[in-house]
Amino acid sequence: MAFDKWFNSQSTLLKVILLILPVVGWIVECLVRLSVALNKKDLVSILVFLLFLLVGWGWFLGVIDLIYLILKGHLILA
Repeated sequence: MAFDKWFNSQSTLLKVILLILPVVGWIVECLVRLSVALNKKDLVSILVFLLFLLVGWGWFLGVIDLIYLILKGHLILA
């Protein structure tokens, strides 16, 4: 699964648009974090995926990821 590589290869504007859309943003973040967890297979990536899966449906983590994405070009720990 290389969804994280596809997502990171997109323009920053497209990534921001994908994350701003309410349901689409959550699904995109889940797919990116799942892809990273499956590719790396390390404890941190798996824990971040599980944390986002349990708590990420709220707007707070989405806003933090959006700001970090605008500044750095990728999601936090992904």
